[in-house]
Amino acid sequence: MEQFAATWLTHYGAPALFVLLMLGVFGLPVPDETLLVFAGVLVGRGELRPVPVAAAAVSGAAIGITVSFVLGRSAGLPLLVRYGSVLHVTPAIVARVEQWFARIGKWLLAGGYFLPGVRHLTAVVAGASGLPPQTFAAFAYSGAVVWVSCFLLIGYTVGEEWRRLAADLHRQAAAVVGAAVLVVLTVVLWRRRSV
Repeated sequence: MEQFAATWLTHYGAPALFVLLMLGVFGLPVPDETLLVFAGVLVGRGELRPVPVAAAAVSGAAIGITVSFVLGRSAGLPLLVRYGSVLHVTPAIVARVEQWFARIGKWLLAGGYFLPGVRHLTAVVAGASGLPPQTFAAFAYSGAVVWVSCFLLIGYTVGEEWRRLAADLHRQAAAVVGAAVLVVLTVVLWRRRSV
């Protein structure tokens, strides 16, 4: 998929970046960070223009996360109410998630872009928890701008070293996500034993 995405970006430029990031942020297996870094490299080489690339990247990320939010808002909560008992999700758990998301979940929308897997789920949870669209937009879209800017700048500055850097970023991100999952599982198991 990485080679396909890079080839598509090389041939079609900013429109390809828009489509690929929209699909990737929505949740399809697109190497988002690698794609952004490579786009920054192409901008540094003068093969792509910076303004259309940045606009396409931010727009693609924003639309992808908005589609996830709308799906969570329209289908997430009704599905949980209907099938929640199968997954041991009670109305009390749903209420707690809504309260938690109202307090601090919006910050996860902005920072979640930097954690593969998290960015795909935060918008769905935000929609299902009833987060107001204005709050969603403020945090999700500002997070998209920061995320896109960081990875485009990395590609622009590192140039031809981008492949090695992208591999390192994926390994480190996987380690962070793995550690976070381990911490969450430990806390959940500890709480269950305490009850």
